Amino acid sequence: MARVLTGIQSSGRPHLGNILGAIVPAIQLIEQNSKEESFIFIADFHSLTSQKDGAIRKQNTLAVAAAWLAFGLDIEKTVFYRQSRIPEVAELSWYLNCFAPFPMLANAHSFKDKSSRLADVNAGLFTYPVLMAADILLYSANLVPVGKDQLQHLEMARDLASTFNHTLEEEILTLPEARIAEDVMTIPGTDGQKMSKSYQNILDIFLPEKELKKNVNAIITDSTPLEEPKDPDTCTVFKLYSLMASPAQTQALRAQYLAGNFGYGHAKKELLDLLLTKFAAERARFDFFMNHPEEIETRLIAGEEKARRVALPLLNRVREKLGFL
Repeated sequence: MARVLTGIQSSGRPHLGNILGAIVPAIQLIEQNSKEESFIFIADFHSLTSQKDGAIRKQNTLAVAAAWLAFGLDIEKTVFYRQSRIPEVAELSWYLNCFAPFPMLANAHSFKDKSSRLADVNAGLFTYPVLMAADILLYSANLVPVGKDQLQHLEMARDLASTFNHTLEEEILTLPEARIAEDVMTIPGTDGQKMSKSYQNILDIFLPEKELKKNVNAIITDSTPLEEPKDPDTCTVFKLYSLMASPAQTQALRAQYLAGNFGYGHAKKELLDLLLTKFAAERARFDFFMNHPEEIETRLIAGEEKARRVALPLLNRVREKLGFL
């Protein structure tokens, strides 16, 4: 059975782009594919490169877990855990660091990009790909879903595993393969760009209704007068609506745009109503989990126990081969 491993950033609670582009497709794939073993972890170690506040990190981690659970992640069908609760990953990361050539890390696209934009250029950013490799190799993952921007990191993990195996003359580490989804949805943000926390243009569906209304009303539209027809294909409100609505609902809204006497305020109300209706159950479950963090802890601890049962035997083989056992 192929093992599939997915890492989740813990930089805050997931927004609509994360939900439609990552969470829902991943959960659907787990439900539909019984021939694969799924590991999903929250990358809270990685967040330390930029977030130094422990209280914020803990809250972000709970919010990420709550969102996945709210959308129906079945912990009986996947191993769901926090990266930081598996200390073996930090130990393997150190071992791999000692096999990682400096030029490989210096040429990482992500480091070049971040080091040119951030004031805090720390060693964690530089060795980020090695920790990512340890995340993958510790569980002998066969497949890793990655975006094209993360493909280089996956290739580094393969290179490190290959170097390690060749140097120690034993096939200990599994070389993972990339799973690249070509049809990943690009979700527009409130300013029309790709939805991203870094652009501050997100839609947070877990906000209370009044705050969510303000969030939706912040979507930028043009100045076409109320009475004139409008082009739905250039409107961010319509694009977001059409990603979630049924074909009949989408066609009905399109007709209202083209008929005129239909303002963007009306369109935003339609979008808000859709969000509140479509995600009513998920919003309620998210609030439940955030108000009962012990429920999240129970589920994560169960996953962490499973993850360590897989991680420890592999790490012991590495320790023995390196003379530490």
